[in-house]
Amino acid sequence: MSHVDVDRANSTALERLLAARPRLVGVARAEDVVPGLGKNQLRLLHAGPPIAWERASGPLRGAVIGALLYEGLAANEAEAVARVERGEVELSPCHHHAAVGPMAGVISPSMAVYVVEDATHGRRFFSNLNEGYGKVLRYGAFAPEVLERLRFLNETVAPVLGEAIERVGGIDLQALVAEALHMGDEGHNRNRAGSLLFLKIVAPHIARAASPGGAAAVLDALGGNALAVLNPVMAACKAMADAAHGVEGSTLVTAMARNGTDFGIRVSGLGDRWFTAPAVVPEGLYFPGFSGADANPDIGDSTITETVGIGAFAMAAAPAIVSFVGGTPEDARNATLEMYEITAGEHTRFTIPGLGFRGTPVGIDLRKVLELGITPRINTGIAHREAGVGQIGAGLVRPPLAVFHEALVAFAQHYGF
Repeated sequence: MSHVDVDRANSTALERLLAARPRLVGVARAEDVVPGLGKNQLRLLHAGPPIAWERASGPLRGAVIGALLYEGLAANEAEAVARVERGEVELSPCHHHAAVGPMAGVISPSMAVYVVEDATHGRRFFSNLNEGYGKVLRYGAFAPEVLERLRFLNETVAPVLGEAIERVGGIDLQALVAEALHMGDEGHNRNRAGSLLFLKIVAPHIARAASPGGAAAVLDALGGNALAVLNPVMAACKAMADAAHGVEGSTLVTAMARNGTDFGIRVSGLGDRWFTAPAVVPEGLYFPGFSGADANPDIGDSTITETVGIGAFAMAAAPAIVSFVGGTPEDARNATLEMYEITAGEHTRFTIPGLGFRGTPVGIDLRKVLELGITPRINTGIAHREAGVGQIGAGLVRPPLAVFHEALVAFAQHYGF
């Protein structure tokens, strides 16, 4: 019989998560800062748990094709596919490289990434720049205008934005999210307030760092994208979640991620093993001309937001999100209340005015998920199942209960329960 004190281990893991202090400190070229993404290897990072090309979903395939075209490593779609099929391109999860990426989550060597540093634990984390809604690489699109938009973001926006962030002296992303929650965001699918707060902080320094014409282009790119702050927030969430990882005897979930084929989780006390089950199609609202028949199963690393207590866990702070993902304001409130039942505590910095400034539910506990049969709620975008199309809607999804069951069985075996 094991003598592991699971409750104490979970308290330790939660304390480490809450102690993390992620700051956005800059923007850099991915191959210069992301571990394992150097100049001498043909490797692309992707969202979710590990997956081979043969099982990859349409949007993930489309994003890989687009990244190879963007990098000049293939002249066309057919050549890109052929290179991957010949084994010339390695696909590796963002999570294995201290990174996260929304939707397909593909990061290639020359792309720009946000650099987020956990001031408490001294580690750095990364995410790419957000392209906005619709027909974009992260949803599997790779048309010429998609690649041109990527070039503009990485070659024009990124250098100016990076200099502006350095001039600011870094940005406390927890403080930004906390304020955004008080302004109607939930931090995952609704980031209007957070993106405006981000713009407010960097705008004066963008004006000083660029020519008038250049500054206007960068400000337009940020101001015109209500998801601009999502990616650095995701990297901040990764910093918080990783701080809780690796605690012996802990049943807290420290990663939830999807690659469009599988939904995977990691558990603090079970090392770097992934537990996976088939991803499911979200329920939500579709853009005109599309329906659930066109949808790909859930995809992306952005569930790292729910992992640390925002996103769908904070929907009570963002009742207006139901106009984008479906449901009613009361549904949004109830979503948050339900998540308190499966978590180990409440966030000390992320609070919800409509619940009397109660901290958001944080620390998903495997045991509670299975005891109550309640799986985490997730807000998400919806990608078309075919490569090249892009975003077709947004909605809500729950992970398959099977991944939590598999993880708890492994936990019991590992610790001798």
